[in-house]
Amino acid sequence: MDPTQLTKWFSRSLIALLALASLALADAPAEKSVSAPHAQTVSVKMIGPVTQTTDLQIICILKHDPAGDKYIEAMDDFNQKLHGFLSGLRDRGEFTGELGETLLFTPPANTVAPTRVLLVGIGDESGITLDKLKLVGGIAAREAVRVNASRVSFVPALRDQGSVRVDVGQGDAAFVTGWILAYDTEKKLQDQQFTPSFEVSSLTIQAGPTFYDGAFAKVAAAVQTATVTVQDRSTVPYASK
Repeated sequence: MDPTQLTKWFSRSLIALLALASLALADAPAEKSVSAPHAQTVSVKMIGPVTQTTDLQIICILKHDPAGDKYIEAMDDFNQKLHGFLSGLRDRGEFTGELGETLLFTPPANTVAPTRVLLVGIGDESGITLDKLKLVGGIAAREAVRVNASRVSFVPALRDQGSVRVDVGQGDAAFVTGWILAYDTEKKLQDQQFTPSFEVSSLTIQAGPTFYDGAFAKVAAAVQTATVTVQDRSTVPYASK
């Protein structure tokens, strides 16, 4: 191939690669991130739990309603991809969704993208509060460290279970606050050699198109406030020597 032909071939190849890269970027889910204490990244991403590639997917579960649990959009899709696993557990009363109840499982191959899933109960729909979502955030942080999950994702899925009791962005912000404060404690425990060292590098909050922008604004504000709280916390060791 002479130099002129080689140049033309290279130019065409470069144009084709740039076009493919542009298509990939256009298809990528919207995502915004902020930095959090202990070198963590907290993001809000427009994606559902079925297709999110993550070490640990966390989902809030309402307390089982004997009259029938609701599965809407993302929650219904997740349950169907798992061949009715969630509804099977709840209908049998083997995971009822009591506040603080947890269940960790590994999805079978060719069902959903997350490597592992953690269900966290939030109790009766009528009793949902921001404080309870903050509690769920703390539980999630400690469980993520316990199971060595570096990349963690969270979807409250309350709208997808029929609940409109709390604002989506405020609920996400409460969860993130609980997460950051609990993770700060975990890092102190590690530094003082009470627990093995492990880093959770990122937390992704999943939100649908309707709630994405509002959720990010509230999550970013929550990260900023929680960061100040962490900075003001005592650094004195828990136990005296």
